[in-house]
Amino acid sequence: MSLSAPAPSLRERAGGEAEALRCLFIIFTMQKGNIGVTTENIFPVIKKFLYSDHEIFLREMISNAVDATQKLKTLAERGEFKGELGDLTVHVSLDKEAGTLTISDRGIGMTEEEIDRYINQIAFSGVTDFLEKYKDNANAIIGHFGLGFYSSFMVSDRVDIITRSYKDGAKALKWTCDGSPEFEISDAERDSRGTDIVLHISDDCKEFLEKSKIESLLNKYCKFMAIPVAFGKKQEWSSEKKEMVDTDKDNIINDVEPLWTKAPSSLKDEDYKSFYRTLYPMQDEPLFWIHLNVDFPFHLTGILYFPRIQSNIDLQRNKIQLYCNQVFVTDQVEGIVPDFLTLLHGVIDSPDIPLNVSRSYLQSDANVKKISTYITKKVADRLNGIFKNDRKDYEEKWDKLKIFINYGMLTDESFYDRAKDFSLFKDTEGKYFTFEEYKTLIKDNQTDKDGNLIYLYANNKEEQYSYIEAAKAKGYSVLLLDGELDTPTINMFEQKFEKSRFTRVDGDIIDRLIVKDEVKKVDFSEEEVANISEVFKSQMPAIEKTDFMVQVQALGAEAAPVMFTQNEYMRRMKDASRFQSGMGFYGQMPDSYTLVLNSDHAVVKAILADTNANTAEALKPILSEIKGLEARKMVLEAEQKDKKSDEITEEQKKDLEDTRNNISAEQKKKSDVLAGYASKNDKVHQLIDIALLQNGMLKGAALDKFLKRTVSLLG
Repeated sequence: MSLSAPAPSLRERAGGEAEALRCLFIIFTMQKGNIGVTTENIFPVIKKFLYSDHEIFLREMISNAVDATQKLKTLAERGEFKGELGDLTVHVSLDKEAGTLTISDRGIGMTEEEIDRYINQIAFSGVTDFLEKYKDNANAIIGHFGLGFYSSFMVSDRVDIITRSYKDGAKALKWTCDGSPEFEISDAERDSRGTDIVLHISDDCKEFLEKSKIESLLNKYCKFMAIPVAFGKKQEWSSEKKEMVDTDKDNIINDVEPLWTKAPSSLKDEDYKSFYRTLYPMQDEPLFWIHLNVDFPFHLTGILYFPRIQSNIDLQRNKIQLYCNQVFVTDQVEGIVPDFLTLLHGVIDSPDIPLNVSRSYLQSDANVKKISTYITKKVADRLNGIFKNDRKDYEEKWDKLKIFINYGMLTDESFYDRAKDFSLFKDTEGKYFTFEEYKTLIKDNQTDKDGNLIYLYANNKEEQYSYIEAAKAKGYSVLLLDGELDTPTINMFEQKFEKSRFTRVDGDIIDRLIVKDEVKKVDFSEEEVANISEVFKSQMPAIEKTDFMVQVQALGAEAAPVMFTQNEYMRRMKDASRFQSGMGFYGQMPDSYTLVLNSDHAVVKAILADTNANTAEALKPILSEIKGLEARKMVLEAEQKDKKSDEITEEQKKDLEDTRNNISAEQKKKSDVLAGYASKNDKVHQLIDIALLQNGMLKGAALDKFLKRTVSLLG
């Protein structure tokens, strides 16, 4: 058999063969002179490059059978075939003993001339000519002979074609090839028009002789093909044999008119829900859906569902199925549609999507990019429509929608531009606001002295209850941002919103969350601030990967005596490390908390007075010694300040070093005195435990001790 060069007339949408075609084209055309071209290397090229997965052969074989049947229907519609169409079901059958898998159709069949043209000459597509001749009403034709047929050799040692053309007087023929350049054509027996493709499965591909394997592939690739596809017979329970037995009815595995091919006006909500259950039997009912139906500038149909998204995004990806005229293409849509759309479920069908399993090819295809842009717009339009037409219903769905919309705004600039009008804020009281509505609500009361609009938020209403209440007492509104993507979304908002900052309510004391005036000064002396800070710091618990600091601030007599705050920047960096690569070191850093002591509160004042009374005698000689050492250090440092290192004697250097060490030793004595006092002061421990309890950090034995101490103090 002499194989010709691949013809350039192969239709564009047969993109699944592009890579193999390029390889074959090089084999045949990168030649000069009269060197003969052999074909022994063609089939290895096909097996390696034609498709990325061997199992795709079944889709190609059945697509060809459906294609041949669609051709016959088109001819009948035009009056060029006047016979009876009859049963047009495509049959798939297994013969495990013979080692064969057969795909049979009752389509147009082939003459010997057509076998030579469409089979013997690799990549000369029969559909190309047919589409050109019947372009006005042949849009449903999906397959083609050519390289698609040769995918059968990926799993077969030999392939037989038994075919009979629909044309009057045509005879049945058998074409046989074992994957070498040699083939045979002979007369055959076939009572009616159509084609049988008999695959003699290779020893290394015996899995394709298993009924369960073929069933799974048919369900994956052929579930919605436009011509009935039968595999075996329907079964029913036999009470006599006590097992399932075959009936005489064909087991049709596909729905030839899936929901997306129907007019939206003819469908009810239950139709969409039922179809969703067909696609995703184990999923909860969807929130709502979009029915896509476009004729220009490209052809596109489909149904996209908004699932009830859970917090784990990765579990929800790749639930969109791509089809080309009801033929499954792929469900690996990442990089093909915008990243956030991979959270949607459903189907997209377009003849402009190449029938290709290579995701890299799909990702670079211009039509796919146009479709992707269009779908983004349709999703945004649908959400905006629901928001405008039934805001109450939209707000009820918001908590489930938020992660999807936030993800879209974070990853797609064009989606943010649309979504900012229907994206919502939810406050801690359960009220919803658009961005503009919320800005209007807080701008008068939550603008700081520098003109920045401060958005206060909580991420846990229960744990941050007291902080929220303190903010409300000031007349502030607090947002509830407790979603998985809220940290990166907050960062985005701060870039998008002019002169705005987001601050968690426990990020600082209430008067410093929104600074409007100068901060009130502490009445304690510098020494008193140092002493009471050391008293509390010395009693802070040892918690793994947690650091504590102590500050003294004047918060007002009515404010709490103690509270914990967390640095907003560091907390966000740690949160962001969960989502962004390259930030893992932030995740390894300890949590940092600041214990704020309210110098205006009576209890704190009492503890300071008690500290002074109980430590003054012990601290007096230590403080005196420190004072003297500090004075000596200042003199020594002043003497050495303007000298070069080699101008200072070793004795002078040692004198300064000893003085500093002595100061540190005396400071340690001071800390020990204060810690010794603090260890016996139940009020100090009680205040620390109250702050820990408020932040969910008091547990186990420490909590038990706190409860017992509380009872004791009450007595």
